Amino acid sequence: MKRILLFLLASILSVPMVAQQTFTHPWAGKKVAFLGDSITDPTNDASTVKYWGFLAQWLGITPYVYGVSGRQWNDIPRQAEKLQAEHGDDVDAILIFMGTNDYFAGVPIGTWFTERHEKVVAGIMERKHPVDRMRRYPSTDADTYRGRINIAIGNLKKCYPTKQIVLLTPLHRAGFYAGDFNWQPPEDYTNPCGEYLDAYVESVKEAGNIWAVPVIDWNASSGLFPLSDTQAVYFHDAETDLLHPNDLGHARLARTLMYQLLAFPCTFE
Repeated sequence: MKRILLFLLASILSVPMVAQQTFTHPWAGKKVAFLGDSITDPTNDASTVKYWGFLAQWLGITPYVYGVSGRQWNDIPRQAEKLQAEHGDDVDAILIFMGTNDYFAGVPIGTWFTERHEKVVAGIMERKHPVDRMRRYPSTDADTYRGRINIAIGNLKKCYPTKQIVLLTPLHRAGFYAGDFNWQPPEDYTNPCGEYLDAYVESVKEAGNIWAVPVIDWNASSGLFPLSDTQAVYFHDAETDLLHPNDLGHARLARTLMYQLLAFPCTFE
């Protein structure tokens, strides 16, 4: 038995020590732009720390924030232009959180593509020759939701061809009553063009496939559901504002976003 124990001890001591390894997550120290509306806007008083502020603390990112209250998807190109004017190419990733105001304003969903007949040379086994085919082009109708998304992401792909772009779906929303001139009913009502919020959420998810960009579905994964009275704890005011998350709501958004961002590269170098 003594010989066996000595043999095992010698075997253990002969195993080379593995060097201690540390893991640095892919977003550490990176510069991340945030484009969006009031939930991203630094001046919105529903919360003192926004989701991007929590991410700055937890992930060590530097946030460049351009969200503006009340804006819709057609404002993303302007926000991106401001980002480029102020920081040039010195940004690692761009996150876009937009769509709830398009829903409220009744922006028509529209189509992703327009189509027309064209000639194209095709052939494999036989001789190549021109044939008639339908060809589609991304819609650039700025009066429609999908057209606006196409315009915005198309511009970003041109200005930032090597950067990570991540889309966030709109959150569930209940009532927002900011005086007589801004009265917004909950999402279980259709908007002026007869659409529910779902259509605007699904369009953002579809845009991920069309433009090859990751989509993080906050609508489904954040857990924020202001249509339930018990969820008011996450929002600014139970009586007048179940649209804008408070600090607790933003912290939950940030945690949900943080763990999903860690699954994506921030840069591709």
